[in-house]
Amino acid sequence: MADHFAIISDVHSNFEALTEVLAHIDHLQIPTIFCLGDVIGYGPDPEICTDLVRTRCEKTIRGNHDDALFSGAERFNPFAKAAIRFTRERLKPGLLRGRPSMDRWDWLRTLPFSFRRGNALFVHGSPRDPVNEYVYQEDVFFNADPKLREIFEQTELVTFCGHTHMPVVIRSDMKTFVPKDEAFEYRMEPGIRHIVNVGSVGQPRDRDPRSCYVEVKDDLIRFHRVAYDFKRTGEKIAKHPLLDEILAIRLTKGM
Repeated sequence: MADHFAIISDVHSNFEALTEVLAHIDHLQIPTIFCLGDVIGYGPDPEICTDLVRTRCEKTIRGNHDDALFSGAERFNPFAKAAIRFTRERLKPGLLRGRPSMDRWDWLRTLPFSFRRGNALFVHGSPRDPVNEYVYQEDVFFNADPKLREIFEQTELVTFCGHTHMPVVIRSDMKTFVPKDEAFEYRMEPGIRHIVNVGSVGQPRDRDPRSCYVEVKDDLIRFHRVAYDFKRTGEKIAKHPLLDEILAIRLTKGM
């Protein structure tokens, strides 16, 4: 892949996290940004986060929270379900909300499920189920066959995904690499297929509260961690009755 781009995922209406990550990407002069979905959900700022992703990202795909905005959140836990209700109330167009509201709604409603670029596949969940299937490092240890076998069969060189909020590289030889360093690097090998989870911008769950995103340059993958003011995001969450305080607590703990 003779290319240079950044991949973000799982923004979850977290304006403070998104703006710091975009500033970090700009500082590194990465020319192109892709988003792997879940622009909304959980967080307090769905409008401006949607507008920023829509403006800054060359391609954005559908996540399960984006999908639930239109198809329903029956499978979600109560906190996530209430957050979708909050988001729908904020985003749904109305006679007095004007054209920007309608454009924002239509953009989210028509997000694609996946896209390919060269020998890379971009999904939110997995190639088998682009929106809803989780791929975890633990799938390797618990021999999740035929799950991983089928995923790698649909992967030419690399599948980039999000959804779990847990950054990891899983190889077709069942070796795994979990980024622990400040800027962990991994170089893709010929003859090996890869699943790369890029982590989460807006709600990290690997016990590191900093945002996570991936930079790809040719065959080199760099995981970046970016600090942001999660206390400010938590204060904004606390102002909305439909957003449970657990959503703010999770930001402070990265889980």
